[in-house]
Amino acid sequence: MIPLDLTAFHLMSLGLGVACTMMALVWVWATAMKNAGIVDVFWAGGFLLLVLLYVFLGEGWLVRKIVLTLMVGASSLRLAWYLNQRFWREFPTEDGRYAVLRTIWTKHLHLMFLGLFLLQGTLMGVLSLPFAMVAKNPIPAFLPVEWVAMGLWLIGFLGETLADKQLQQFKANPNHQGKVCSVGLWRYSRHPNYFFEWVMWVSYFVMGLGVPGGWVTFYVPLLMLFFLTKVTGIAATEAHALKTRGEAYRRYQAETSPFIPWFPKQS
Repeated sequence: MIPLDLTAFHLMSLGLGVACTMMALVWVWATAMKNAGIVDVFWAGGFLLLVLLYVFLGEGWLVRKIVLTLMVGASSLRLAWYLNQRFWREFPTEDGRYAVLRTIWTKHLHLMFLGLFLLQGTLMGVLSLPFAMVAKNPIPAFLPVEWVAMGLWLIGFLGETLADKQLQQFKANPNHQGKVCSVGLWRYSRHPNYFFEWVMWVSYFVMGLGVPGGWVTFYVPLLMLFFLTKVTGIAATEAHALKTRGEAYRRYQAETSPFIPWFPKQS
């Protein structure tokens, strides 16, 4: 057994500074465009930047660092690419979540958005602790818990990819304009993309358990669950959906599980 390496926390602190600096620069660009939605692209892609930093500075087993980079890199780049395509396809129309905030933040709008962007940068750094721990792990073999983590990650990655693809295809049909997507995975969860994103964050925590003291990252999936369900994810998305789709979305809410995929109810 090796003791908990506190330098993992030092790496995380460095990553937090990098993430906040990146988000401050994104805020400048978003302010110039008058569209805050671009922050989602950098939120998704920024985790690859952090894991590359940790892998470069960490002295862990090379094979493990390569696997970590592939896991985080694949999910980060896929989501960033998807969100980037959506952003420019809808530009200059702003994502409904941020448009709603503009109506709420009537005073000091730019500073409020700067605070929001920096909060996301801070969250990125705090959530990246499992990556730092894994990058520092010197054990030259994968432990059983790490194989479990890789399996969970694969489920999450494939599930989120499929959910995003199904939603994209639904929206691409002109006949579905203004309608609620309830096909495929969206029949069993109102937010399957968020659910499978969360599964991947659970996998990062599980992989961190391969390091003695890795249990301290238990807050990572819990914090991500809170933000996905109560703050920037489900809460904001459903408020916008109710505003734009009204009764049709209320029926969808009554019939469909909000997060964990489950069999639909009869309305």
